[in-house]
Amino acid sequence: MRPEQIFVELKNLSEKLNITISEQSFRKTGIKVRSGFCIIKGKNYFIVDKDLSTYKKNELIAEYLNNLDYDNIYIVPAVRDFINMNRNDKKGSIELSGAE
Repeated sequence: MRPEQIFVELKNLSEKLNITISEQSFRKTGIKVRSGFCIIKGKNYFIVDKDLSTYKKNELIAEYLNNLDYDNIYIVPAVRDFINMNRNDKKGSIELSGAE
């Protein structure tokens, strides 16, 4: 599957788990910000830096989704494989600012 297709499927899965994926530009914030989960006014969001590559966005979302229970939700096999491939226990923690 192309990264764009995986991204759409990850967004759909997130919506089924009551999490909204929001792409935002972090360059204009003036402070160091990372992609991640947050709750705003009682709603669950996973905010992603829109300037990241689609593949990197997918990795970040998949890594977060591994912390949730999605076993009873149908997921396209290629997307489920992608999520499993990005488990914390296999890959380590997500990229930290300045870690490159």
